[in-house]
Amino acid sequence: MVFAGSGGGLTNMKSLTVQVLTGRWFMVFASFLIMSASGATYMFALYSDDIKSSLGYDQTTLNLLSFFKDLGGNVGVLSGLINEVAPPWVVLSMGAVLNFFGYFMIWLSVTKRISKPQVWQMCLYICVGANSQAFANTGALVTCVKNFPESRGVVLGILKGFVGLSGAITTQIYHAVYENDSKSLILLIGWLPAAISFIFLRTIRIMKVVRQPNELKVFYSFLYISLGLAGFLMIIIIVEKQFQFVRSEYIGSAAAVLVLLFLPLAVVIKEEYDIWKSNKQGNVMNEPPTTHLKIITENPNEKLDLSVTSGQPTIQKQKQEVSCFENVFRPPERGEDFTILQALFSVDMLILFLTTICGAGGTLTAIDNLGQLGTSLGYPTRSISTFVSLVSIWNYLGRVVAGVVSEIFLTKYKFPRPLMLTFILLLSCVGHLLIAFDVPNGLYLASVIIGFCFGAQWPLLFAIISEVFGLKYYSTLYNFGSVASPIGSYIMNVRVAGYLYDKEANKQLIVAGLVRKAGEDLICNGAECFKPAFVIITAVTVIGALFSIVLVLRTRKFYRSDIYRKFREDVKPAEMEMAVTGNGAELSDTKGEDRRWKRMT
Repeated sequence: MVFAGSGGGLTNMKSLTVQVLTGRWFMVFASFLIMSASGATYMFALYSDDIKSSLGYDQTTLNLLSFFKDLGGNVGVLSGLINEVAPPWVVLSMGAVLNFFGYFMIWLSVTKRISKPQVWQMCLYICVGANSQAFANTGALVTCVKNFPESRGVVLGILKGFVGLSGAITTQIYHAVYENDSKSLILLIGWLPAAISFIFLRTIRIMKVVRQPNELKVFYSFLYISLGLAGFLMIIIIVEKQFQFVRSEYIGSAAAVLVLLFLPLAVVIKEEYDIWKSNKQGNVMNEPPTTHLKIITENPNEKLDLSVTSGQPTIQKQKQEVSCFENVFRPPERGEDFTILQALFSVDMLILFLTTICGAGGTLTAIDNLGQLGTSLGYPTRSISTFVSLVSIWNYLGRVVAGVVSEIFLTKYKFPRPLMLTFILLLSCVGHLLIAFDVPNGLYLASVIIGFCFGAQWPLLFAIISEVFGLKYYSTLYNFGSVASPIGSYIMNVRVAGYLYDKEANKQLIVAGLVRKAGEDLICNGAECFKPAFVIITAVTVIGALFSIVLVLRTRKFYRSDIYRKFREDVKPAEMEMAVTGNGAELSDTKGEDRRWKRMT
């Protein structure tokens, strides 16, 4: 019996509870919840019409706001640099504050509780609010990748998948709490993500890399649950399209969504119980070591010494200190740890950057303009919510499929991730053409294709960065890779789509003999509003696919090799150290981070 006697049972229950709350799997579950609430940038279409009508903007101005939203959501270099020197809880807390401030100010502006702000102020508010997503990604996602380096494809796929699902999840909660008051949605996405981040501040932390034999199996369990959640959301969307839901029905669907969202906790408890039970049995059978333990590693250039005479092991590596400017143009082999400057000045990073500008810029333009696309093409108003939910669900599926399938193909067939990225970009062209030529009911299918392709690009991009440039400065490089997205969005969304939309709208006003009044929003109707823009976007996406093919050719030898060999070698000393220190090592990591942070501040 594991629980024997009332006193022993209570002690064991406390020990198990501590094991669950401080374990690696609960940290993953907390990351799921943070990611599932951090996709507010993908819901812009739901409240963009409120901003446009309340503040009297034309499409170019609205798309300018959309650009600053994308800029804030993707430019996370600051959060990456902070994460290099501070523990993840600092990054998450800063992100929570930014999220609430930005979206709360937008809500005050749209509901006219404050005087009408200038355009630059609205751009600042939405940029600050959206930038919290970069802090959440850096604090939670990057930490998980570092804790599970050999399963990074699956980790990236599932976590970015929850970001994709966040739009559909938040939509269900919003309808249950606020019914159809889209202005209140802005308030919801202001306080909910901030509250979740604050709850799990101390849970998200760097932990020792000790690969469990069933690690991949556990992640697949999480994957199946998330697929069930996505399937349920898809069914709910179809039902809501056919029938007019009342608030009580929305409350029921939101409750079911929350049950599925918390279902991974059952997997976490089971896994942590197995670990706790194994450790308990091991402690009974083995006396704690009290002698000096010496380990000889396979790498003769590193000296590893595990000493338990002082109660805590120490790992000492002898490395030659080199100035970061001396070897900027002398990068190591692909797969080794690049410095930040080596990565930024590399040809591979430049190609990835150009590919992302061309690919993500077009898909972001379609997602941000779903509200105006539906209106101009004559779709019912409630279809806008359907489009956003479809994009959200297929965004999730794209992230999961790209992360998991690319990992399987890479492991079994040495199929390079850049080649899969090329196929994704070419597929997105189909969605752009469906919009450009106004195929009957084509916006539904376009939402599916574009959502899938937009989601699939991110785990591929981030996995490629981690594989080619290493994990040492991944927090910063991960966020630098995201910078390309708002650049593409500005070019495609503001300078192309917004400009051509307003040009057609003004032409329609002249034909109708009308004059636009000051403060009145500018509306365009018909297929011609977006057709030229999406023809251009299709051509640019094809150019992005060509850039991606160049990267395939440059990295073909690298992806044919065993790219994870390094991590299998590095994990052996950590496993030996964990064997010496037992359960308490993970908690000491967090304390060590805090001490380091205090010294630096």
